[in-house]
Parts: sequence; C-alpha cells; structure tokens
Amino acid sequence: MTSDGKLVRDRIPEIVRAHGEEPNTYQAGPDEYRRRLRAKLTEEVGEFLEAGQEQAIEELADVLEVVYALAADLGVDRVRLEQVREEKAEQRGGFTERIVWTGVG
Repeated sequence: MTSDGKLVRDRIPEIVRAHGEEPNTYQAGPDEYRRRLRAKLTEEVGEFLEAGQEQAIEELADVLEVVYALAADLGVDRVRLEQVREEKAEQRGGFTERIVWTGVG
C-alpha cells in the first residue's frame, strides 16, 4: 500500500486481521472519499482494460461496485441509477448495434 493509502473494500481490514495482521486504516471524510472513489474508478477501469478474457468479468464487477458507490455518494440508489440508464437507452439507444461514428455528410 502506498504511504498515501488507497480506498479499499469494506471487509478488507477484517480479512487482513483474519490472516494475523493488523491493518492501518482510517475513515475518509466526504471530500476525500469522493476524490478516492474517482481514483478507484480509474484504477478499476484500467484493470479491466488490462484483464484477459477470463478475468474481465471480475474486473467489470469491481467497476460496477465503484459506480454504485459513486451513485450512493450522489444520493442516488441503484434503482434510480438503472432508471436513468434505461431512459437514456430508450432515448438514445445503447451500444448493442456496434455503430461507429465517423462524422456527417
């Protein structure tokens, strides 16, 4: 772990203790938490991009966990986030048709 620390999942300290070590942790304040969540999203997306086929689903699950935490920090629950996603998909479509934009005219 870096000297600056990093945001970890809630059960990591418990898991470390179960292995006989005592983790050094603290609870981030709201501003630091937001900053660290954004950094964690970048980290997890990077891990997804580097993952092989077998590990990709695990990395996507990590990305999704961070997205849910970001939404909760904004006061939005998973249900509302999904509603917004569905509304956007209905209005503008999704990405299932693999359309690549190259310009107009």
